[in-house]
Amino acid sequence: MALAVALAGCGGGDPTTATTAAQTTPVKPPTTRTLRVALVIGPATELRVLAGQGLQRAVRELGVEGRVVMAHGADDARVLARTAGERYDLVIAAGTTGKALDDAARGHPRVLFAVVDVSRESLPSRPANVRGLLFEEQEAGYLAGYLAGLVSEEAAAARQIVGSIGGRRTPEVDRYIAGFHAGARAAAPKIELLNAYTGGVGDPARCKELALDQISQGAGAVFPVAGRCGLGALEAAKERSVWGIGVDVDRLSLGAHMLTSAMKNASVAVFLTIQAARDGRFAGGEDVIFDVASGGVGLGEISPLVAPELVARVKQVQAAMAAGRVVEIPELPRADG
Repeated sequence: MALAVALAGCGGGDPTTATTAAQTTPVKPPTTRTLRVALVIGPATELRVLAGQGLQRAVRELGVEGRVVMAHGADDARVLARTAGERYDLVIAAGTTGKALDDAARGHPRVLFAVVDVSRESLPSRPANVRGLLFEEQEAGYLAGYLAGLVSEEAAAARQIVGSIGGRRTPEVDRYIAGFHAGARAAAPKIELLNAYTGGVGDPARCKELALDQISQGAGAVFPVAGRCGLGALEAAKERSVWGIGVDVDRLSLGAHMLTSAMKNASVAVFLTIQAARDGRFAGGEDVIFDVASGGVGLGEISPLVAPELVARVKQVQAAMAAGRVVEIPELPRADG
């Protein structure tokens, strides 16, 4: 990770208390010294690069002192506790376990903690010095589905069909897929939706098998929400010359078969969290939800092969969503797909 910060090589939920990224309450005055921030990243999250970009931006624009610390799964708790003990004001975790974060926060009550993609309410002791950084995945999914519906209609095939593949059935995965389905239906009311779950995220061959099955049924686009497994589905899309849609991070670089990606902008969440801590607006004991309006979720790059008028229509929907005019996006896929 090419970050302009020091590198130390060793190193989702159902919130009952949540605010949007713009709704935070001051809990202490801004510090007069340079804020010290550590970003502890695990190996399992695709959001680690984006989180690092958010820290890099904060170092550059806010003048904070930043450090990236690598954790390796089994030593999450040790790395988090050791980092918190090194006089950092704010420790942000991305890709570490909730239990490890909970233990570190309880052991260092004067340190502020934030955790990417984990609800503070899901932590065993719900520490008062922790902020969960959550995302409205259904909004990103909706925009990706809307674009998929538009290109399906433009293809003028006898049937418009798109497919989605989930890994483990978690609230985050369900929100992505439910939003994708709702967006596709909004753009193309007669579209047919295929959906499957693998139960895991580590087997690309399984996702490829499911994607090939959906493509054989006529799917012109596949949207995998299954971690590393999803790369197999995108490979199937490439082999069969149909659209692939990435998740969490921008996947357009995988090839000309990529339509776009439903993105979770961890860089924005990390930057805004550091800014809140610097300005004395960091409120622990809560979850903060990042949405399209805050820039926390959205679409990645759209394929240059998509007609400009379709891109414009998607951007109009995104603007309407940011303005609060696209509401009631479901968070659970419908039983009929």
